[in-house]
Order: sequence, then C-alpha cells, then structure tokens
Amino acid sequence: MELSTEAVGKSYPATTYAVGREKVKEYALATGETNALHLDPVAAREAGYADVVAPPMFCVVFSAAAMAPAIFDPEVGINFALMVHGGQEFKWGPLVVAGDEITTAVTVKQIEERDGKGFFVFKSVSNNQDYATVCVGTWTNIVRGV
Repeated sequence: MELSTEAVGKSYPATTYAVGREKVKEYALATGETNALHLDPVAAREAGYADVVAPPMFCVVFSAAAMAPAIFDPEVGINFALMVHGGQEFKWGPLVVAGDEITTAVTVKQIEERDGKGFFVFKSVSNNQDYATVCVGTWTNIVRGV
C-alpha cells in the first residue's frame, strides 16, 4: 500500500471540553493518583487553586474529541487493523483545574513510510478560556505492513 501525504498540514475543527471536578477525581483515582490537589477541592483551594487540579495526563481526556476526526479521516488513511501506538509527547503550560474550558485543535504533522511501516504524527494544541496554552501534544501512530 502506498501512503499518501496529501493530508499533511490538514487541520480539523477545534473542540471544547468543560473540565469537571468529578471527572478529574475519577481520572485521578483510576490512575492511582493520591495527591489531595487532584481529589479534594478544599486542599486545592488551600494550595491556591480555584478547584481540583487535573493530573498532567488528563490532557488525553480533553484532547480525545479533537483527535478522533484526524485519526479516522479517510484522507489520512490509517489502517486500524494494523495500527499500534507509537508514542506521545507533551509540553505543558498552566495547570488545568475543574471549571476550565479547554479548546483543542489538531493538525496532521507528518505521514511517512519507514521500514515497511507507516508513521502518522499529529499535533494538538490545547488552550484554556484565558487563551493560555495548557498543552501541546505530539501523537504518533504506527501502521505495520504498508
């Protein structure tokens, strides 16, 4: 199968995610987080935050809806039967807290073939309601046998 690079540079409509206290707590508990800043609004406020603080990897939660159209885009051409997770890299800005509204936009950064595998790289940029960039993500998916 020949990979098409025509989708490189393509951007998708941004999505907005309202960060909720219970979702932050659920995520923290599911990932074994015990820091009170993620679980207890009183502790978070005493530490100077408006509400519970999302763990850094919560970025996957608020980015998911923005990533889906990109990875499912037929123009990108990912064969899901042969796809494996390649990696994720994040650069974080201000902390995300319950009550924030995070807007995430995604762009196809790179599509290339190496050693018979397709590498599909996406970039996400997430900003809070104050237009501060809270996270920039690089998402890599590898498709075997292209």
